Amino acid sequence: MSTLTISSLSIRMPGLTRMFGVGRWHHEAPGIGPARIGTPAIQSVQRTASKLPEITTFFWMMKICATTLGETGGDLISMTMDVGYAVSSLILISAFLATLVVQLASRKHTPVLYWLVILSTSTAGTTMSDFMDRTLGLGYATGSLIVVSILAAILIFWRLTVRDLDVVNIRSRKVELLYWTAILFSNTLGTALGDYLADDSGLGFAGGAALIWGLIGLVVLARYLTPISRVILFWIAFVLTRPLGATMGDLMTKTPEEGGLGFGTIGSSAVLGGLLVMLIVIATRRHSKNPGLPGEDPSRQILEQELEGK
Repeated sequence: MSTLTISSLSIRMPGLTRMFGVGRWHHEAPGIGPARIGTPAIQSVQRTASKLPEITTFFWMMKICATTLGETGGDLISMTMDVGYAVSSLILISAFLATLVVQLASRKHTPVLYWLVILSTSTAGTTMSDFMDRTLGLGYATGSLIVVSILAAILIFWRLTVRDLDVVNIRSRKVELLYWTAILFSNTLGTALGDYLADDSGLGFAGGAALIWGLIGLVVLARYLTPISRVILFWIAFVLTRPLGATMGDLMTKTPEEGGLGFGTIGSSAVLGGLLVMLIVIATRRHSKNPGLPGEDPSRQILEQELEGK
């Protein structure tokens, strides 16, 4: 019987080695050691597909759109509808938990479901940050310090218990829960940073957005010009795109007298919602045409072919 060795998503066969990046942000995938075809380790890989998308430019476009909509949507519920930050946080955290349960129950990557969870973390993060900073009176600096400490603790626990911070090839329920918890608090942190830049730094909405674009540009340069861990760069970029969404959301919703464009929370949310729906439709079509991308791990298909003797 031929043997396959899986290590860091590498499949070694006599005279042939096939390597799968599964997205340029893949770090490593420990936990699956050398195994023979038909063993539980191989069968587990066959049954379990990564439910996360490939990290590409299109991913970041959708992330910025979703986080900006999260800012305007959160403000729509908490301020325009006058629900309040505490009640809004409870409502939106409940929405996050509901979408997360469905995401966890799913056995494959579904773009509309994935981005609904991202959107729910963004809206919940908006009201959670506003509740700490404004209702509790902690201020943006203190609130940011608390949230960044929580996020750091999550990532450290993830690294120590799983020995991996892979953001694409996630296959266990435990790691998926850690991933989404980190996403929630990274969006909460991003909201606090965005509000600080827009309201307290003196830069204004446009100035704050320009600064964050510059920082994101440095992350992109670091991606190609330095040996800095791709996983570290991913989380830096993920946090930075949230304050970018916050400042862009404020730019869209505030009146011209306040330095904004004057679309309001309703108009801005409608425009961004329509744009996000269009992007999700495109992502769904792309995924249906390329099921071998993350969400349907290509190593799974090759293992099945080996088992069938192809």
